[in-house]
Amino acid sequence: MYPYLFFVVLIIFFLSTAIKILNEYERAVIFRLGRVLGHAKGPGLILLIPIVDKMVRVSLRTVVLDVPSQDVITKDNVSVKVNAVVYFRVMDPMKAIIDVENYLYATTQLSQTTLRSVLGQAELDDLLSHREKINERLQEILDQHTESWGIKVSNVEVKNVDLPQEMQRAIARQAEAERERRAKVISAEGEYQASTRLAEASDILSKNPMSLQLRYLQTLIEISTEKNSTIIFPLPIDLVKIFMDKLK
Repeated sequence: MYPYLFFVVLIIFFLSTAIKILNEYERAVIFRLGRVLGHAKGPGLILLIPIVDKMVRVSLRTVVLDVPSQDVITKDNVSVKVNAVVYFRVMDPMKAIIDVENYLYATTQLSQTTLRSVLGQAELDDLLSHREKINERLQEILDQHTESWGIKVSNVEVKNVDLPQEMQRAIARQAEAERERRAKVISAEGEYQASTRLAEASDILSKNPMSLQLRYLQTLIEISTEKNSTIIFPLPIDLVKIFMDKLK
């Protein structure tokens, strides 16, 4: 009985180590006695030789890597804390396993050093207002370095930029001064346009006295529609003109 039991256990152990199933998004790099076999295997059913073969699973899905907050001194000597997120995926499983010891750790360290290097060459205004260009620059540099590892960096996004308190107050004062300047410019522009229109209207009325009379009548109509307790009626221009002519 014991030999049969031993034989059954041996078969179960053999099947568990020899048969592997890979998902659609997985590939396997197989080493036989330390030497890699051809190309990556999968997906589906994989047969291995127990003890002789060793399989390393590699996921082909996009990895979202959160880069921790980094202390960065910008080009204009402002100390900020910046964190980012990196999106990448393995394109060549063979290179990702053979050419680098731990591709996830290597990509993390490279992302941190690249983030400090690129942001250290940018000014604070560019970091706050031209973030898309900085993201493209980070993605380009990371993709160039990770290409030899069989990794494709698809996108890099700078998430948060933490400024010192005194810098936040300075930016707030600057923004308030800019809003006041725009308000004064808009008000002055409105006054200029209004005075220009009034000057044009006065020229038109001076050339045609009857238009001034029509304007006078229209003003009386507008006053009569309002619920006013006191109404002041200006004298018609023609009546005043008669007395002025006699005085002359």
